[in-house]
Formats: sequence, C-alpha cells, structure tokens
Amino acid sequence: MLDFLDKIPYTSLIVFTIIMLLAPFKPMPHVVEKFLILKNGTLHKPIDIFDLFFHLTPLAILMLKFGKSYFK
Repeated sequence: MLDFLDKIPYTSLIVFTIIMLLAPFKPMPHVVEKFLILKNGTLHKPIDIFDLFFHLTPLAILMLKFGKSYFK
C-alpha cells in the first residue's frame, strides 16, 4: 500500500519538508503561526486548518517513509 514511498528519495523529501515547514520565510513561518493559533484555542477557520495540514503533509510523508524503512 505504501510502495510509492520507496520511489521518493530521502534527500529531495527532506529538502521539500524543510522548505514547507519554513514557508513563508518572512515574517513568520505558517506552521509556527498556526501552532500559536492552535495553542491559543482560536484555530477555527477552515482555511487555517487546511493550511496547517498542507504545510505538515511533507513531514507526515517523511515520517511514514522513515517508519516503513525502519520497521521492515
């Protein structure tokens, strides 16, 4: 089921994950901003929730790939 993960090289996935976690670079990365909103309990807008998941998706894929290769 997760065979597509084998086709993605670690280097490009790590670079893409870092870029997505830090984008936009100024004034504050979206992930940090959304986590602050989540911490304050005001993460209610659907666009903010989508944006958080959008920026965390490459990290989730990287963790799945690592977990798949680690627990073989």
